[in-house]
Amino acid sequence: MWRFSMLHHRKEHFMITVDGVKRAYGTIQALSGISFTVNEGEIVGLLGPNGAGKSTTIKILTGYLHPDEGTVQIDGMDVLTQTQAVQRKIGYLAENTPLYPTLSVQHYLKWVADMREIPLNDQRKLISDAVIATGLQNHLTRPIAQLSKGYRQRVGLAQAILHKPKLLILDEPTVGLDPTQIVEIRGLIKRLAEHSTILFSSHILSEVEAVCDRVIIIMNGQIRADARLDDLSATTNAVVVLSEPVDGVEMALRGLDGVTDVQSFHAHGGFLGYRVMAERDICPDIYALSSQNGYPLRELRPDTLTLEAFFNQLATSA
Repeated sequence: MWRFSMLHHRKEHFMITVDGVKRAYGTIQALSGISFTVNEGEIVGLLGPNGAGKSTTIKILTGYLHPDEGTVQIDGMDVLTQTQAVQRKIGYLAENTPLYPTLSVQHYLKWVADMREIPLNDQRKLISDAVIATGLQNHLTRPIAQLSKGYRQRVGLAQAILHKPKLLILDEPTVGLDPTQIVEIRGLIKRLAEHSTILFSSHILSEVEAVCDRVIIIMNGQIRADARLDDLSATTNAVVVLSEPVDGVEMALRGLDGVTDVQSFHAHGGFLGYRVMAERDICPDIYALSSQNGYPLRELRPDTLTLEAFFNQLATSA
């Protein structure tokens, strides 16, 4: 499993602790002994293809489903033995939030407050805070059926944060939204992260990359990677592009200390490029080599690894 330097960012207290969790549906092994932790205040993306085990993981975290083996703690409390207490700490936005279309926004949120057994004296303030946080002030009296999909998602988020949970679990919160609505929901999630730890489940790579600090990738019921996005994109490899071909360049690049491989490619505009894999930052050495030999250097930069490229590497090696 790929595991980067996020270990150095950990605190002593975890909001989520998953240890050796297994879950099967008949002969199908949905989760094969996964373990991970999430720090308080993090925005963590739970990423994987359909059927990878994301939904099963979320159901176990929320106490809806019991694992066959392993333990799960939320804010230090055992999900299996303290289920109701744990659920009071969690706000959950399901992929298809069960909204009641005939109810107005305010009546729906009042119903949610009653279902969560929030004291009447606290309901007005908590509903008001949730409405303001999600930008629903001008839609309180409208039936949910008359709202756009983006605003229905806001209602779903409002019910999830109504009781000011310490942990917010969002399952595919931007699926089906148009580009403007997606940007709005992204901004809203980042604002909510000021007060809650967020676990963001998605199979849309760009959404995880835009919102999350860290990503946990599940494939075939196993955690294949656990990394901060900053660490994921930082590599010691380099990209070199020349204005015109020069004989012997690839051999010269291979001769630099620390270089493990060199791959040629056609860069944008038809220029010849080289991707240089190295065990250390090789850009200064490449610049010196180019200056010494008079190479027509058009571009020299670190080779960053996108989440999409990393995900595809894992998928092809699975």
